[in-house]
Amino acid sequence: MKEWRKFWIPACTGAAAALVVLIIFSFVKQSEPTKEENEEYARQINQHYRVFSLPLPDRIEFAGENVPLDQFDLRERLDRELLVNTYWQSNSLLTIKRSHRWFPVIEPILKAQGIPDDFKYLALIESGYTNVVSPSGATGFWQFLEATGKEYGLEINDEVDERYSIEKSTLAACNYLLAAYQRFGSWSMAAASYNMGIPGLEKQSVRQQIRSYWDLLLNDETNRYLFRILAIKEIVNNADKYGFFLRAADLYEPIEYRVVTVDSTISDLTSFSKKFGISYKTLKLYNPWLRQGYLKNKERRTYEIKLPVEN
Repeated sequence: MKEWRKFWIPACTGAAAALVVLIIFSFVKQSEPTKEENEEYARQINQHYRVFSLPLPDRIEFAGENVPLDQFDLRERLDRELLVNTYWQSNSLLTIKRSHRWFPVIEPILKAQGIPDDFKYLALIESGYTNVVSPSGATGFWQFLEATGKEYGLEINDEVDERYSIEKSTLAACNYLLAAYQRFGSWSMAAASYNMGIPGLEKQSVRQQIRSYWDLLLNDETNRYLFRILAIKEIVNNADKYGFFLRAADLYEPIEYRVVTVDSTISDLTSFSKKFGISYKTLKLYNPWLRQGYLKNKERRTYEIKLPVEN
């Protein structure tokens, strides 16, 4: 009896499974389109769906440096990034919208520190102008690691993280880029070092006996880095050329604010917010660098806290 059951149960199970497969297969077979339907579908695709290759600009610059597009590999690297950003429409639309809000904040800081205006696009490709945190812990618009942020003047602790301050982190990025420019003597190399690190780029430059980013063989990420910047610069400045059409009302407006100065402890930021007639959420939206629900401020530093403009 036991031997019969050992044979019968798998046999029944296998038969049932085969029946289910047969039913599904029959259904699939019946639902397959006819040859005429396939031909009509292909005709509709050919008539209505279009994906175009992009004409590359004849000339493009980064921070005053002409990019030698006569080199086939450089043209193809630019082509790749233009295609990726043009056909990733949702991300590029958001990029254009956000740039309208944050360019007016970043541009004057770059100018005051002697950094070329094109570096505003570096932050744009790093973070999309959002306070993201990477898997490695790089944080904020300019994607500073904690150690690097502190090295270039940012306060980073449990209560305050100035990587989340657009003004403070932009100033720190300027300090880094100036140091890199002094080391390499070109802004393209300074930009590449922002991705690869100054020591890593210096090592490759010495090994290959080349001081030009455009002629260095680097890792894939750094090889793409400047071309990602160039592509987003090209698209933001020529949006309609690449199929992006936005009304003025679609762009994100700069955020107006007023400032209150604090040099003492704030035991409860919720209560602090209510004193000014705003919510805790609004306070944090305006001041993402405040990382706790309080500000002990044991060292009695002076902080500028942004608040919405009074109506």
